[in-house]
Amino acid sequence: MKEKNRLVFFGSKIFVLLIITQTLPRIYAFPNGAPEKVCDTMLPFHGGGILPANSVPPFRIETSSSVVGQGQVLRVYIAGVPNGLQFGGFMIQARQIRPPYEIMGQFNPSESGHSKLMNCGNSVGNSATHSHAGPKAEISLEWQSPIDFEGDVIFNATVAQSYDTFWVGVPSNTVRVVKRDLAPQNYSTPRPRFSPSSRPPYVPAYEQPVTTPMPDDPFYAECETAKICFGIPDGCLEKRDCVNVAAIKVRGNIHEFEILSTAKDAAYVALGLSDDDKMGEDLVTECVPQNGRVAMYSSYTSAPPNGNYGAKRNGVPHTARLVESSFINGVIYCKVERDQTTKVGNRVFDLVNKKYFLLLASGKSLKDAGVGYHDIIKSSSSKAISLAEIQSLSAASPILLRLHGAFMITAWIGTTSLGIILARYFKQTWTGSQLCGKDQWFAWHRICMVCTWSLTMVAFVLIFVEINGWSANQDRHAILGVITTIICFIQPLGALFRPAPNSKNRPIFNWLHWLGGNLAHLLAIVTIFYAVKLPKAELPEWMDWILVAYVAIHVIVHLIYSIAGCVSDRQQTQKVNAFQMGDMSHHGLRNSMKLERKMDAPVSINRFLLGFFTYALETVPNNIICVTVHLRLF
Repeated sequence: MKEKNRLVFFGSKIFVLLIITQTLPRIYAFPNGAPEKVCDTMLPFHGGGILPANSVPPFRIETSSSVVGQGQVLRVYIAGVPNGLQFGGFMIQARQIRPPYEIMGQFNPSESGHSKLMNCGNSVGNSATHSHAGPKAEISLEWQSPIDFEGDVIFNATVAQSYDTFWVGVPSNTVRVVKRDLAPQNYSTPRPRFSPSSRPPYVPAYEQPVTTPMPDDPFYAECETAKICFGIPDGCLEKRDCVNVAAIKVRGNIHEFEILSTAKDAAYVALGLSDDDKMGEDLVTECVPQNGRVAMYSSYTSAPPNGNYGAKRNGVPHTARLVESSFINGVIYCKVERDQTTKVGNRVFDLVNKKYFLLLASGKSLKDAGVGYHDIIKSSSSKAISLAEIQSLSAASPILLRLHGAFMITAWIGTTSLGIILARYFKQTWTGSQLCGKDQWFAWHRICMVCTWSLTMVAFVLIFVEINGWSANQDRHAILGVITTIICFIQPLGALFRPAPNSKNRPIFNWLHWLGGNLAHLLAIVTIFYAVKLPKAELPEWMDWILVAYVAIHVIVHLIYSIAGCVSDRQQTQKVNAFQMGDMSHHGLRNSMKLERKMDAPVSINRFLLGFFTYALETVPNNIICVTVHLRLF
């Protein structure tokens, strides 16, 4: 009986041990922390093909500041959401936010004993992991930034709640490492409280990727939920890739403005509050990099008819204060607090009771007492808004600008080119039929040129309405555009006073008409080339090649028609020599050639296409001379 009881007891112990053995690994896999062979993947070896959870992690990675100086210490926290939610294992490291995503800085040894350091790669202590598998509600670590790095980093962590439930790549907010003398005097600010909802740009390279949301830039985190955001180009807020972006948050009596620009070579970024969507009599907040820092200025703009375009800082009261700023890798950022009311001269800007358009701009130059022309990008909001009302905001419609460009391209690349070809090459051939009592070539030439004149005048008016007057920047596009429009306006007026065909003044008119038309066409094409580089046009750089292709095709068409005319003249000369030997005077020859050439253009072209190649082989030297003569006016 005793033996039987002993066996029962021994069997019960084995059963309990088996239960414990099967249960413990289900809680924590590596009780002494993650091994260094997972430095790149950050993936726990929990066996059984268990993959990381792809849900929003119930843990947050917080930092004591969003800015830290080179070689300074930053405190990093791992905690649950909600507070008190426990976890067992973790691994954390700081990485560059952009490729190659290298591990940055190093952690200091833990005083609590809940963590230990890891040596990933050739660096010492650049990662940290748990030292025991016991439950933890929060982990606090000290991280020292590198002394030779300047830029953005983000903390990535793997947090294990249980053996088969863990999250890989839990992110912190972006932390900027700046030069030590640029770091805030007190960068140990209160810990932010947030619920992470995104993944960092660095995705651990485990075998089967986890489908999780892409990271959000911290600037955009509260857009349309806690602050108004306005970015350009239009639609960039959804993609988180704005060139310029501004955010406005109202906290009691304080209006907080954040402005950021990623524009290349930007000398400033500025946000204006305006009664309309045009520049003039606006209150502007300027963020200007100076000697590695960002300075903030308030200015007041002017515009015709009340003055020249510009922004002046003199006379603007100091009702704004710079709270935070940075200038890293060409990215300008500043946070400004502004009082509710600012009075500039007779103008009162009441941020509480009035609605304003937002004007956002950046440029490459500065003036002595203000910013320069906004030659990088500029746009206004589509409507005036109350700054305390959270809402979505888009850029003003560029429809007038688009119509201006479309009308000018249609006029000078389309109808003008066709009209010139008709007048030059079909004048002697397309005379067999008439339209509205005029030869076909002349009727269509006039239709094309009337279209050119009409489209140009409408486009000229549209751009004046769009910019509300003359351009603030007298660039080449604006100057050449005005000259082209003036010549275009004069051309049809001169045609109204065209002398009779037998008038002695007719050659003078012909030369002036030819000169005006070709000069306007040439200037218009050059003006369109300059338009490609304008920030407002928002055209891709390959648009230049489209224009180059047009010029090449235009020249080739002229060459083809010139060669065709040369061959036709040559054939006419041979016919006269063969059949009209009795009349070899210059006058008789010209009359004979005119009679032969008065046929439809298609007939002439068909004749040329059929006989050109065989005929050209015999008369190459003469054709070269003839083509040169035909191109003398081109």
